[in-house]
Amino acid sequence: MKNLLLLLGLILFLGACTSQNSPKTIYIVRHAEKQLDGSDPELLQVGQIRAKKLAQILQNEDIKHVFSTDYKRTRLTALPTAEQAILNIQSYDPSNHDALVEQLKSLEGNILVVGHSNTVSQLANYFVGEGEKYADLEDVEYDFIYVVTLEKNRAAVERKVYKDF
Repeated sequence: MKNLLLLLGLILFLGACTSQNSPKTIYIVRHAEKQLDGSDPELLQVGQIRAKKLAQILQNEDIKHVFSTDYKRTRLTALPTAEQAILNIQSYDPSNHDALVEQLKSLEGNILVVGHSNTVSQLANYFVGEGEKYADLEDVEYDFIYVVTLEKNRAAVERKVYKDF
């Protein structure tokens, strides 16, 4: 009986020590304005300004992870925030949102994810649940920030624009 109580106590102790994901916020944005030529264009000057504005918006959000697809426009959008937080940019495959969502859920701390007009809404929709889903962005839409709040048993998604911050 004594051994059983010790075993039960040990199990309870180890269960309490296991890392439970604490609340976090995931910021999902489309890359900033890009040049119109080439298959992997860089950012326009206005896009560079937007990327810096994003870093300003997130400067007090304690960003612990920065994700980007492996394109110049997404990486250059993520770069000011990553540099500010002294983080490396982690690449992800935009065609495999299931794996990315599982990774995002498992990580501790706030996260920035930079994607594309046809991926950011889809990614945000993973966290919407039964609520109304977001449509893909139009080619001219660059100013949305999806703010995903994850808590123990719930997720909430709010779509804001840069000027809301």
